[in-house]
Amino acid sequence: MKRIVLILVAISWTLFSQAQFWDIKDPIKLGGTVNTEAEESMPVFSSDSSILYFTRTYDAKNKGGENDQDIWFSKKDKDGNYIDCEPLKDLNNKFNNTVFGINKAGTTIYIIDAYEGKKDLMKGCASSVKKGNSWQTPNHVEIPTLDIEGDYYTFHVNENETFIVISYKGPNTLGEEDLYFSKKENGVWSNPIHMGAVLNTPGYEISPFLTKNLDTLFYSSNGLGGQGDADIFYSLRLDETYTNWSAPKNLGAKINSPKFDAYFSCDGKNIYWSSNRDAEKSDIYLATILAPPPLTASAVGTDVTTFKGTDGKIDLTPQGGVAPYKYKWSHNDTLEDPVNLPKGEYTVLVTDAIGQTVEVKTPINEPGLTPGAEIGSIIKLNPIYFDLGKWDIRPDAANELDKIVAIMNEYPNLVIELGSHTDCRSSMAFNMRLSQNRAAASAAYIKGRIKNPNRIYGKGYGETKLKVNCPCEGPVLPNCPEDQHQLNRRTEFVVLSDDAKKLPKTDKITPKIVDYKKYPSIKNEVETPTIEKPVEVAKPISTEVSEEQKQNIQNGFYIVQPGETLYRVYVNTGISVEDLKRINKMKNNNVRVGQKVKLK
Repeated sequence: MKRIVLILVAISWTLFSQAQFWDIKDPIKLGGTVNTEAEESMPVFSSDSSILYFTRTYDAKNKGGENDQDIWFSKKDKDGNYIDCEPLKDLNNKFNNTVFGINKAGTTIYIIDAYEGKKDLMKGCASSVKKGNSWQTPNHVEIPTLDIEGDYYTFHVNENETFIVISYKGPNTLGEEDLYFSKKENGVWSNPIHMGAVLNTPGYEISPFLTKNLDTLFYSSNGLGGQGDADIFYSLRLDETYTNWSAPKNLGAKINSPKFDAYFSCDGKNIYWSSNRDAEKSDIYLATILAPPPLTASAVGTDVTTFKGTDGKIDLTPQGGVAPYKYKWSHNDTLEDPVNLPKGEYTVLVTDAIGQTVEVKTPINEPGLTPGAEIGSIIKLNPIYFDLGKWDIRPDAANELDKIVAIMNEYPNLVIELGSHTDCRSSMAFNMRLSQNRAAASAAYIKGRIKNPNRIYGKGYGETKLKVNCPCEGPVLPNCPEDQHQLNRRTEFVVLSDDAKKLPKTDKITPKIVDYKKYPSIKNEVETPTIEKPVEVAKPISTEVSEEQKQNIQNGFYIVQPGETLYRVYVNTGISVEDLKRINKMKNNNVRVGQKVKLK
């Protein structure tokens, strides 16, 4: 096949933009009178694809005879086919004539510069302007320092006439012909710039074709291996320099044959190229682009197994589209199936190899704070102990109540009943009053630390809701072991609702703390002792902050003092409990005396 000088107009084809080549139907030879016993090559289209220009060589009807090459064209008929064709008489002469581009408006055509009276005098390109139905005398296109040494060179210009890719042999080429580019700025073309060793080889690189947005380059090479003499490859632009490209990929056996394949072009629905696969001289072939399967995706989430757990996971299944797929999750993961997830709603953007995208949302839930749920069964909550016959909040009890404070601050619509229970020892009246006092004291502790404090109320149940039914009243002595009595002495936090707009009238429900002396029948009664050793009653915690601590706060940390909880750190610093836990990577609210708590 005779190699010919040309420039190709860039035509937008989104399937090639930043993507791998998609599938096509089996190639066929272009019908009508385009292909003959002569050689046809280099299909170039007007921007609306209504006119196909091509080069015919070795035809006795050419203006310069059988060894000449002329420009021919065919107009698309009503059925969308290129049938009849004729020579472009305005621009053909006895030298080699070839179209290598048309601007978007169809008013300027780019051609080989063969109009100076001598063959290959300029070794470059020219342009002609259309007036009416005629093309005017071509003018040379000046590309500074362009120095073509060989007889073969090809070009490509984008339809906006601002970018040219050139294939030629020059003083610094790596092989027989290399790819260069030139940009037009302020009406002047730049010096040609070499496009790098990733594209260029010791062989030849010819017939460049660049997509409309200038990000995917197609060209033919005999230095990259492949199906035959020369194959068509494509490469993706990796940055704005136009010298950094991805490794070229072969378009495959449907397009490339064991012979010469080159001069790739596209009209948006079909691809066209020249090949001599079935004859000594080349013909123009076409293949219809197959629409890629639409990209869809589905996802199934597996909820976490415990409250505040992080063992959730998502099984994502992309379907259709063109593999490989890329994944961008809302939590910055890039895996197909993310794991170790906490509760939340996760969104993923799936992108396939040709740029199709689909978005999928998947919720991950946790054992819920639903009405009727007992919080102690959801989070790790130790028993809340009181000293014998007392209802003062001990330091160890405060640590557990702070866990409830944190949950209620995190879920501002949560409504909870705090229920205090006793074992069956001592009288029912005494146990009821003792449990009411303990419930009231515990609820008061939490109310002072949450917004909308009416969301929690305390209620004493005494021994009316025993978990272990030990006989205590009457002549029968209790025979339950101490650990069973301990199961009955408990504080429970039961979720009433997740709607803070429907609050109970807590002032009438939460009991007031009343001294036993007002109840003569039980004033001399005492709580039955347990095996538990009494713990020192918590002392009131001062809200005053020392000058040294104030300086610590200004420096971004806080030193925990005796009797202080994480909630007290929040009160004294203004940093919320949840933020303190997040900043310090704490899994619970526990702090120790002398601990340095970071504030930022």
